[in-house]
Amino acid sequence: MKKKILSGLGIAILLVVMLFMLTGCGKEEDKKEGKVDKTSTTSKTEENKVEQDVENEEVENKVDNENEEEDMDEIDLNTFDFSAAAEKQLAMPEKGETIAIMHVKDYGEMHMKFFEDVAPKAVENFITHAKEGYYDGLTFHRIINEFMIQGGDPEGTGMGGESIWGKGFGVELHPSLVPYRGSLCMAMSSLPDSIGSQFFITQANYSEDMKEMLEYYGYPSNLLEQYKEHGGYLSLYLQYTVFGQVYEGLDVLDKIAAVATDGNDKPLEDVIIEKIEITTYSK
Repeated sequence: MKKKILSGLGIAILLVVMLFMLTGCGKEEDKKEGKVDKTSTTSKTEENKVEQDVENEEVENKVDNENEEEDMDEIDLNTFDFSAAAEKQLAMPEKGETIAIMHVKDYGEMHMKFFEDVAPKAVENFITHAKEGYYDGLTFHRIINEFMIQGGDPEGTGMGGESIWGKGFGVELHPSLVPYRGSLCMAMSSLPDSIGSQFFITQANYSEDMKEMLEYYGYPSNLLEQYKEHGGYLSLYLQYTVFGQVYEGLDVLDKIAAVATDGNDKPLEDVIIEKIEITTYSK
């Protein structure tokens, strides 16, 4: 699956993770490993139920997935135009395009656009939850400065939440979408079809140390050029679904990321999502 894309890069990601663990780069263990808090169901029984629930959906989508894999196999990351892809990902939305305005109590607003063409399930899930008020009053329960902020869990523990379908679903990946600074991504557990309601927003700025490490382990130079310009957290690349992008309010993202946290990366004072407004871009 995605052999041409991931054969070298997958090894590089693993090596980078191992090096993070050995060098003690950064303070947080999960940050060193390039991990996001992993949403999960609360028991093995529920995990098995998720696997059973998605079986029919996997059969229904088998042909589409095979076609997608064939398309992905044709992409060579060493020659891929990351510059054009980044320009599209980070561009302002077009008039009439669906956007979200996230109102965070005492911090301000973050405006986001979506990538429905690449991640239709993640986009539908997030937008539907937002319209139904699912996220209203929830917190960013896990925050790591120069990494990401994570929310969308009704329990506020990192263990709760579900999709609009009441069951987990899988990742939606494409080389054109990179976890640059401000990318909106879905959190997940180690299960292949475990995505529910939790999401995170990458906040990291460019790091020369990170760039040298990624370069050493074979990340494409054309991708690293974009990383230098746009920041983000590239060890998450082609691992987690990128389904949206913050195009306004990165200053708010930075303020949230700078809050004091405890040893489990939980803010000492709640950072509350008052409302996520779904509207259309009109400028």
